[in-house]
Amino acid sequence: MLVNWVVVPTCLPIVLRRCHVCAAGRFRANGKFRVNANHKLIDAWLLALCTACGDTVKLTVLERVNVRSVRPELLDRLHGNDPGLAAELLRDPVLRRRNRIALDWDGAWRLDTGGSDHLDREVVDVSVRFGARIPIRPARLVAEGFGLSRAEVERLIVEGNLVSAFRLSGKLSGDFTFTLKR
Repeated sequence: MLVNWVVVPTCLPIVLRRCHVCAAGRFRANGKFRVNANHKLIDAWLLALCTACGDTVKLTVLERVNVRSVRPELLDRLHGNDPGLAAELLRDPVLRRRNRIALDWDGAWRLDTGGSDHLDREVVDVSVRFGARIPIRPARLVAEGFGLSRAEVERLIVEGNLVSAFRLSGKLSGDFTFTLKR
Protein backbone atom coordinates (compact mmCIF):
# COMPACT_ATOMS: atom_id res chain seq x y z
CA MET A 1 0.00 0.00 0.00
CA LEU A 2 1.28 3.45 -0.95
CA VAL A 3 1.51 6.07 1.79
CA ASN A 4 1.47 9.74 0.80
CA TRP A 5 3.55 12.33 2.64
CA VAL A 6 3.48 16.07 1.96
CA VAL A 7 6.16 18.64 2.80
CA VAL A 8 4.28 21.89 3.47
CA PRO A 9 5.80 25.36 3.97
CA THR A 10 4.62 26.92 7.24
CA CYS A 11 6.12 30.41 6.92
CA LEU A 12 8.43 32.44 4.73
CA PRO A 13 12.05 31.25 4.75
CA ILE A 14 14.98 33.30 6.06
CA VAL A 15 16.72 35.31 3.34
CA LEU A 16 20.49 34.79 3.40
CA ARG A 17 22.31 37.97 2.42
CA ARG A 18 24.96 40.12 4.09
CA CYS A 19 23.65 43.17 5.98
CA HIS A 20 25.54 46.32 5.02
CA VAL A 21 25.00 47.83 8.51
CA CYS A 22 25.92 45.06 10.97
CA ALA A 23 27.41 42.36 8.66
CA ALA A 24 24.85 39.77 9.82
CA GLY A 25 23.70 37.39 7.12
CA ARG A 26 20.01 36.75 7.82
CA PHE A 27 16.89 38.71 6.89
CA ARG A 28 13.22 38.01 7.66
CA ALA A 29 10.79 38.81 4.85
CA ASN A 30 7.40 39.79 6.27
CA GLY A 31 5.43 40.13 3.04
CA LYS A 32 5.58 43.92 2.78
CA PHE A 33 6.24 45.58 -0.55
CA ARG A 34 7.30 49.06 -1.61
CA VAL A 35 6.04 50.33 -4.95
CA ASN A 36 7.30 53.52 -6.56
CA ALA A 37 6.08 55.05 -9.80
CA ASN A 38 7.91 57.70 -11.79
CA HIS A 39 5.70 58.90 -14.66
CA LYS A 40 5.05 55.76 -16.72
CA LEU A 41 7.72 53.59 -15.10
CA ILE A 42 7.27 51.53 -11.95
CA ASP A 43 9.63 49.92 -9.45
CA ALA A 44 8.63 47.35 -6.82
CA TRP A 45 10.62 45.79 -3.98
CA LEU A 46 10.01 43.10 -1.40
CA LEU A 47 11.15 44.39 1.99
CA ALA A 48 13.13 42.23 4.42
CA LEU A 49 14.40 43.11 7.90
CA CYS A 50 17.82 42.14 9.28
CA THR A 51 17.36 39.72 12.17
CA ALA A 52 20.26 41.33 14.09
CA CYS A 53 19.90 45.11 13.67
CA GLY A 54 16.48 45.56 12.05
CA ASP A 55 17.80 47.34 8.96
CA THR A 56 15.65 47.01 5.85
CA VAL A 57 16.86 45.60 2.55
CA LYS A 58 14.87 45.96 -0.67
CA LEU A 59 14.74 42.93 -2.94
CA THR A 60 14.00 44.06 -6.49
CA VAL A 61 10.80 42.64 -7.95
CA LEU A 62 10.20 45.13 -10.79
CA GLU A 63 12.73 47.65 -12.05
CA ARG A 64 11.86 50.52 -14.39
CA VAL A 65 8.98 48.64 -16.00
CA ASN A 66 6.26 50.37 -17.99
CA VAL A 67 3.10 50.51 -15.84
CA ARG A 68 0.90 49.31 -18.70
CA SER A 69 2.94 46.12 -19.07
CA VAL A 70 2.29 45.03 -15.46
CA ARG A 71 -0.81 42.89 -14.90
CA PRO A 72 -3.44 44.71 -12.79
CA GLU A 73 -3.78 41.67 -10.49
CA LEU A 74 -0.05 41.82 -9.74
CA LEU A 75 -0.26 45.54 -8.96
CA ASP A 76 -3.20 44.92 -6.62
CA ARG A 77 -1.26 42.19 -4.81
CA LEU A 78 1.81 44.43 -4.50
CA HIS A 79 -0.24 47.32 -3.13
CA GLY A 80 -2.11 44.96 -0.77
CA ASN A 81 1.14 43.49 0.66
CA ASP A 82 0.01 39.96 -0.22
CA PRO A 83 2.09 37.42 1.80
CA GLY A 84 1.26 34.74 -0.78
CA LEU A 85 2.91 36.85 -3.45
CA ALA A 86 5.98 37.23 -1.23
CA ALA A 87 6.18 33.44 -0.90
CA GLU A 88 5.84 33.00 -4.68
CA LEU A 89 8.52 35.59 -5.38
CA LEU A 90 10.99 34.14 -2.89
CA ARG A 91 10.66 30.75 -4.60
CA ASP A 92 11.39 32.36 -7.99
CA PRO A 93 14.96 31.47 -9.02
CA VAL A 94 15.20 34.54 -11.27
CA LEU A 95 14.43 36.89 -8.38
CA ARG A 96 16.91 35.10 -6.12
CA ARG A 97 19.65 35.28 -8.74
CA ARG A 98 18.96 38.95 -9.53
CA ASN A 99 19.14 39.93 -5.85
CA ARG A 100 22.02 37.52 -5.02
CA ILE A 101 20.17 35.85 -2.17
CA ALA A 102 19.74 32.31 -0.91
CA LEU A 103 17.00 30.88 1.32
CA ASP A 104 17.24 29.06 4.64
CA TRP A 105 14.19 26.78 5.09
CA ASP A 106 15.09 25.51 8.60
CA GLY A 107 11.93 25.64 10.71
CA ALA A 108 9.83 26.93 7.81
CA TRP A 109 8.20 23.62 6.80
CA ARG A 110 6.45 20.60 8.28
CA LEU A 111 5.94 17.01 7.19
CA ASP A 112 2.36 15.71 6.99
CA THR A 113 2.48 11.91 7.09
CA GLY A 114 -1.26 11.30 7.20
CA GLY A 115 -1.18 9.43 10.50
CA SER A 116 0.87 6.70 12.13
CA ASP A 117 -0.80 3.56 10.72
CA HIS A 118 2.19 2.92 8.42
CA LEU A 119 4.73 2.65 11.26
CA ASP A 120 4.10 -1.02 12.08
CA ARG A 121 4.19 -2.51 8.56
CA GLU A 122 7.05 -4.68 7.32
CA VAL A 123 7.26 -3.02 3.88
CA VAL A 124 6.15 0.57 3.33
CA ASP A 125 6.04 2.37 -0.02
CA VAL A 126 6.02 6.14 0.48
CA SER A 127 5.38 8.90 -2.03
CA VAL A 128 6.72 12.28 -0.90
CA ARG A 129 5.20 15.39 -2.48
CA PHE A 130 6.50 18.94 -1.98
CA GLY A 131 4.12 21.90 -1.59
CA ALA A 132 7.01 24.21 -2.51
CA ARG A 133 10.56 23.69 -3.75
CA ILE A 134 12.14 23.25 -0.33
CA PRO A 135 15.58 21.59 -0.43
CA ILE A 136 15.57 18.86 2.23
CA ARG A 137 17.62 15.74 2.76
CA PRO A 138 15.43 12.66 2.15
CA ALA A 139 17.14 10.89 5.07
CA ARG A 140 15.85 13.66 7.35
CA LEU A 141 12.30 13.20 6.04
CA VAL A 142 12.46 9.43 6.56
CA ALA A 143 13.84 9.90 10.08
CA GLU A 144 11.12 12.40 10.97
CA GLY A 145 8.31 10.40 9.34
CA PHE A 146 9.21 7.10 11.00
CA GLY A 147 10.58 8.46 14.28
CA LEU A 148 14.08 7.13 13.62
CA SER A 149 17.47 8.70 14.17
CA ARG A 150 19.44 9.90 11.16
CA ALA A 151 22.11 7.26 11.94
CA GLU A 152 19.46 4.50 11.78
CA VAL A 153 18.26 5.82 8.41
CA GLU A 154 21.84 5.86 7.08
CA ARG A 155 22.26 2.28 8.30
CA LEU A 156 19.04 1.24 6.50
CA ILE A 157 20.32 2.82 3.27
CA VAL A 158 23.68 1.01 3.53
CA GLU A 159 21.99 -2.34 4.28
CA GLY A 160 19.65 -1.91 1.29
CA ASN A 161 16.47 -1.81 3.41
CA LEU A 162 15.71 1.77 2.33
CA VAL A 163 15.67 2.04 -1.46
CA SER A 164 14.62 4.67 -3.95
CA ALA A 165 15.07 5.52 -7.59
CA PHE A 166 16.31 8.89 -6.30
CA ARG A 167 19.56 9.59 -4.49
CA LEU A 168 18.79 9.64 -0.77
CA SER A 169 22.12 11.07 0.37
CA GLY A 170 21.89 14.63 -1.00
CA LYS A 171 19.15 17.24 -0.93
CA LEU A 172 15.96 17.02 -2.97
CA SER A 173 13.29 19.64 -3.59
CA GLY A 174 11.05 17.65 -5.91
CA ASP A 175 8.67 14.74 -5.49
CA PHE A 176 10.15 11.28 -4.95
CA THR A 177 9.24 7.80 -3.73
CA PHE A 178 11.02 5.26 -1.56
CA THR A 179 10.49 1.82 -0.04
CA LEU A 180 11.37 0.88 3.53
CA LYS A 181 11.79 -2.80 4.44
CA ARG A 182 12.06 -3.73 8.11
